[in-house]
Amino acid sequence: MMNLSRFTVLLGIFSISFIQCSLASVVSTGDFNKDFFVTWSPSHVNTSADGGTRSLQLDKDSGSGFASNDMFLFGQFDMKIKLIPDNSAGAVVAFYLTSGQPNRDEVDFEFLGNVPGKPYILQTNVYVDGYDDREQRIKLWFDPTKDFHTYSILWNLHQIVFMVDWVPIRTYRNHAEKGVAYPRFQPMSLQMSIWDGSDWATNGGKDIIDWSKGPFIASFKDHKIDACLWKGNPRFCRSDSSANWWNNERFNSLTWAQRRLFTWVRKYHLIYDYCMDNKRFQNNLPKECLLTKY
Repeated sequence: MMNLSRFTVLLGIFSISFIQCSLASVVSTGDFNKDFFVTWSPSHVNTSADGGTRSLQLDKDSGSGFASNDMFLFGQFDMKIKLIPDNSAGAVVAFYLTSGQPNRDEVDFEFLGNVPGKPYILQTNVYVDGYDDREQRIKLWFDPTKDFHTYSILWNLHQIVFMVDWVPIRTYRNHAEKGVAYPRFQPMSLQMSIWDGSDWATNGGKDIIDWSKGPFIASFKDHKIDACLWKGNPRFCRSDSSANWWNNERFNSLTWAQRRLFTWVRKYHLIYDYCMDNKRFQNNLPKECLLTKY
């Protein structure tokens, strides 16, 4: 297993490279009140006086959620999240991009609730034109309920990269020329929610919500949306320019340091990959499973 010092060096190299390449295209203000609107149960959404932090609550009465005021086509989306402490079995916290239509495109982080003492499970998924069935799950290598951690989605013309504290945990490449669907036409908003997923989320639905442990609260802060603001012209968002840095050649694939980290995650923390589920797909895996991941 990669030792901690080497892991830290690789992570530092990638983080410095990323910071240097984040040009002045940030469209978020850092204020939840200005960048987002409440989509579900305002009484269960609490925001700090300065707008810098926000929490979502789930109880017997309702879950809750909020969404970005704007839609975007490509970019990077970061959110620091502190998950529900103690027993959160059955409670799902989601951080995702969605076009919001029946034939929606969607890119999901879903935190599947947890029983104390067990590793916390993170599920990722990709919808294209309304179809999903692309789930992957990992065990997080830290306790996400003790402190805030950064969860990120890089989405460009070439790839989608899911990151946890800048560590790439999953990619979904644009193989459209080989007949694989890829989200590249529909703008998406950034959304967060908390809800009751007792019927499936934790241990396949065997561990359900214990309402006596509620209310269940997830916290968010330091959001950053560095993306192309949708104004009805996809050509502008697809251009390779200094403003659209995410479309530049260096973001066409993972860097060598990212590939090392990606391999480490898949070797030691991956617990489910739809591309390895021959039984589910009757030995006819989706086409992208046979193509390069970076």
